[in-house]
Amino acid sequence: MKDHKIFYLSFAAPCLVLIAILGFFQRKDNDRVQSLPAFVSGIGFVTTSFIGRNMRRKKLLTEIFNINNDVNS
Repeated sequence: MKDHKIFYLSFAAPCLVLIAILGFFQRKDNDRVQSLPAFVSGIGFVTTSFIGRNMRRKKLLTEIFNINNDVNS
């Protein structure tokens, strides 16, 4: 059950960006500014998760190399 919640939550930020883009194109003139905070927040969440994922992968890779070097020594 917990895995399903995390799976659905992973779609929240991309959906926020999509809704902001749709809202931007449906509004006129000065009302378009109202969709920008949702767009910026969604892009921020996606970017943060991308950077965090890459950092975790890099850390895991260095740990694997360190274990392999210790075994081979």
